[in-house]
Amino acid sequence: MRAVPGYGVDSVLLMQKQGKEYSPETKEREYEKRYHDRRRILIVDDDPDITSSFEQALRDNGFEVDIVNDSLLALKNFKAGSYDLLIIDIVMPEMDGFSLYEEIRKIDNKVHVCFIIAFEVNYQALRAVFPAVTTADDLGCFIRKPVGYR
Repeated sequence: MRAVPGYGVDSVLLMQKQGKEYSPETKEREYEKRYHDRRRILIVDDDPDITSSFEQALRDNGFEVDIVNDSLLALKNFKAGSYDLLIIDIVMPEMDGFSLYEEIRKIDNKVHVCFIIAFEVNYQALRAVFPAVTTADDLGCFIRKPVGYR
């Protein structure tokens, strides 16, 4: 997996308090608490093969991942503040990814979103159909299918 441009990288600096020595286990626990506890990702795609590929790659890189293969179910169970990043397929039955995005933004306007696409992005057509998406910070965060993991 590659870093998503514009979102940066979290860094953690652990400092030793004077008079108290930190064991490697204590440092590891503090690192886990401060860094890994905040790295939750929700993947929404109707194709189980795609969600499984993402899930494996992200878990292997230390992320906590939830997958949902139904956009309506994802919306029904979504809670504000639960995730740091959503990875949403655009083309899904029942509710497309942009409509899901618009509904989720009403619940949590701080979560970052990337879209999974199977085609080249045409920003002008995108603006015409989904103006709310193209005015948000998430414009430009697209992951193109097919997705591979090495």
